[in-house]
Amino acid sequence: MRMIRRGRMFCLGGRRWLAVVVAALAACGVAGAVPSAALAGSTSVPTWTRQAPAIHPTARWNASMAYDAATGTAVLFGGASPTGHFLGDTWTWNGTTWTRQAPATHPSARDGAAMAYDAATGTVVLFGGSVGGGQTWTWDGTTWTRQAPATSPPNRTAASMAYDAATGTAVLFGGVNLAGHSLSDTWTWDGTTWTKQAPATHPGARNIAAMAYDTATGTAVLFGGANDTTAGPHDFGDTWTWDGTTWTKQAPATSPPALRGASMAYDAATGTAVLFGGAEDTAGFLLFGDTWTWDGTTWTKQAPATSPSARFVASMAYDAATGTAVLFGGEGHRGFPRDTWTWG
Repeated sequence: MRMIRRGRMFCLGGRRWLAVVVAALAACGVAGAVPSAALAGSTSVPTWTRQAPAIHPTARWNASMAYDAATGTAVLFGGASPTGHFLGDTWTWNGTTWTRQAPATHPSARDGAAMAYDAATGTVVLFGGSVGGGQTWTWDGTTWTRQAPATSPPNRTAASMAYDAATGTAVLFGGVNLAGHSLSDTWTWDGTTWTKQAPATHPGARNIAAMAYDTATGTAVLFGGANDTTAGPHDFGDTWTWDGTTWTKQAPATSPPALRGASMAYDAATGTAVLFGGAEDTAGFLLFGDTWTWDGTTWTKQAPATSPSARFVASMAYDAATGTAVLFGGEGHRGFPRDTWTWG
């Protein structure tokens, strides 16, 4: 299934023990989870650094990405090629280079799948996407396994997902269904099955919203997204937090503009969620290359010395082994960059 935006069609035991320990260390900011240099109270200003790996994934956008704490690598899956073909390859980033994996089994080619690291089971969990939108898969560092949960969210693509360390569940929100309608439901994954939540309040229906877990506040934070209807495109600029029970709309003093397809990850080294790029399609399709950070109360626009070019639906995750957030690909003004950048 594909979503439509103006001018383009697009789709949006030992290992478990180690994973839980690593995740707990990262959540608490214990030395070893984050490089010592990051914990030394450095006053240097974070910036973006372009990496030059000898090998890297092909150009793509709307790919899924999460940090696998058990293996100490960021995992990237699928996406769409510049020609619109769905991809089904798996790559890992070790802080220096990319390695293409050859799992015995894997999800079918797709873009727009939601993905997060499940610290309770020590696996990366993937749900939905443009093909096989109701499937749940897990990555154990070697191969993918299709799960058969008793209950599951309906088919969708471009949903938002993050691991809620406070409840030990992955939380999934929204997306767009096969009929092209944006969704506003909340589901949680406990490592075995999905449970539909019934929060008293929640964000409006949307897809391609940015989402990350804010360890400092113990909440998942969601920003922006889109809901394109027959009345025209609509982008959101609101900020919501999930505390494991309900959603709360925040009222930050400053905030990024309304954006769809922005990338976000929690930077444990600075204790902030970092958001990059995105697009606005309310009055002509505009791409952004701004960097914003969320401190649990408000957003602050950063002015890094260097920065990736403007783009949206890029892939991003926090690499705890190096203490940097890593960003790859997306769609830019001049096509589809296949560059790798780190923030920190």
